[in-house]
Amino acid sequence: MTYWSALNPKPDVLGRGFESVTLQLPDDDQGQVVATLVRRPAKSYTTGPSRRAVLYVHGYNDYFFQAHLAHYFADSGIDFYALDLRKSGRSLRAGQTPHFMRDIAEYVPELDAALAIIAADGHSSVLINAHSTGALVIAGWLADASAATRSLIKGVILNSPFLDLSPEGIVKDAGARSMGPLAATRPYAIIQGAGLDLYGRSVHRDYHGEWAFDLDWKSLAGRPVRAGWLAAIRRAQLRVHAGVDLGAPVLVLTSDRSVRSKEWTEELRSADAVLDVERITRWSYRLGRHVTAVRLQGAMHDVVLSAGPVRGQALDEMTRWIAAYV
Repeated sequence: MTYWSALNPKPDVLGRGFESVTLQLPDDDQGQVVATLVRRPAKSYTTGPSRRAVLYVHGYNDYFFQAHLAHYFADSGIDFYALDLRKSGRSLRAGQTPHFMRDIAEYVPELDAALAIIAADGHSSVLINAHSTGALVIAGWLADASAATRSLIKGVILNSPFLDLSPEGIVKDAGARSMGPLAATRPYAIIQGAGLDLYGRSVHRDYHGEWAFDLDWKSLAGRPVRAGWLAAIRRAQLRVHAGVDLGAPVLVLTSDRSVRSKEWTEELRSADAVLDVERITRWSYRLGRHVTAVRLQGAMHDVVLSAGPVRGQALDEMTRWIAAYV
């Protein structure tokens, strides 16, 4: 029996090959708080786990549904785990504000718990794969990580990391620097409405995309930006701008360009419609001493949801990078 099986995992919503466990966390002002760890093993439970594993962390207005990414790692002989953070996806509970936090350090307990489970399940080499806001969360976590944690993490793959705001982006930088007082007194105050409708339509198969996902967990229009959340994001970004060390080689994957549009255009399917890729590239090199940045022509914000040839290139880049550095 593996450590994972002793946790009494349940069948996951993704179906065959996927299981999940609920991680109980301390309650907060909105009640019960949990996180959810999903697993797709590289080998059957009877033959035992791989010594290598990957931990995936999603972004804002997101959760883990990219089954093809899990299959890619599993087919490469790497056990796959994904964490739905508190108040996100599988971990969202009634009465909670989706994805809300006042500091990215709030996610440390579930990240530590997930890594402890992965280690107890027999893995001595762990790769981190994180997308967008999840990548910013990972940067803060690893920057402060203990020596024990750093000894397990052998590489970090960041998919369009949310390293900066921009005047034109979905989450704008106007006023973000003066958000502190409002965040302290009215952290749940909405300062910007949801603005991801076109991006959501470019991804979902019922519109212009090819992917199915739960619209209660990943809203087509996105989520409102709240004062406490934005203040926390900006603090974390400015810390990265000052320079951090994630303690392992880093691969940053982005599109080669960004697109801004107020109406549907096919360009939304071949560029980053959420973040400014120029700013991502600029700040990527503040993540450590060993950073590789790859800009993929025709990629979307979540590069592994891009058109088939582009996501194939993204996976090929990951394969080469893992072989070379991990």
